[in-house]
Amino acid sequence: MSYRAIVFDWDGTIIDSASTITDCICEAAHDMGLPVPERERASHVIGLGLHESLRIAVPDLPAARTMEFVALYRKHFLAREDAMRLFPGMKELILECSKTHCLAIATGKSRRGLDRALAASGVGACFAASRCADETNPKPHPAMLLELMVELDASKDEMLMIGDTSHDLEMARAAGVDALAVTYGAHPETGLRACAPLACLPDVHSLSQWLTKNA
Repeated sequence: MSYRAIVFDWDGTIIDSASTITDCICEAAHDMGLPVPERERASHVIGLGLHESLRIAVPDLPAARTMEFVALYRKHFLAREDAMRLFPGMKELILECSKTHCLAIATGKSRRGLDRALAASGVGACFAASRCADETNPKPHPAMLLELMVELDASKDEMLMIGDTSHDLEMARAAGVDALAVTYGAHPETGLRACAPLACLPDVHSLSQWLTKNA
């Protein structure tokens, strides 16, 4: 296998943020007096678009109070944002991959949120393109990858998707793109394996080794 373009998910794949996102969803629900979702339910929606995430994680949220919930979630998230870090070894992996591959991001974050995260990460310049959930159809719809193929002039056979959720893997399958799963993020390994990725990798070192050998 050899790829020209490698597309990364952001939260839970590049940056250690899945537990923080889960906390913020639960705290916003508590603030509004809504039933607090179980952590497994809250973490399952990471990577989806806003409205689908809220429908699954907080089904009792009235539609008229959606923006109130979003504001509370954002308040909790921004209070923790500066403490989040790239997974150990991820910066080096991205810098190395950027020398030989065209890199991109497909994320459930908003454009404003991703731009802020990229600026703080130290690896923003390594990515040639990105797609966010508020710019196109969110995961698991294949639109992000299909649009990135056009922008990067890469065919589906030349693209690899790397993510930590079934939403990432289902998006890749719908787009006809190979996918790798990392098991250190939001979704449990059992659910990831059910999506038939090329491999399930337990840490950044294993991911780096796989890419060196196969990508």
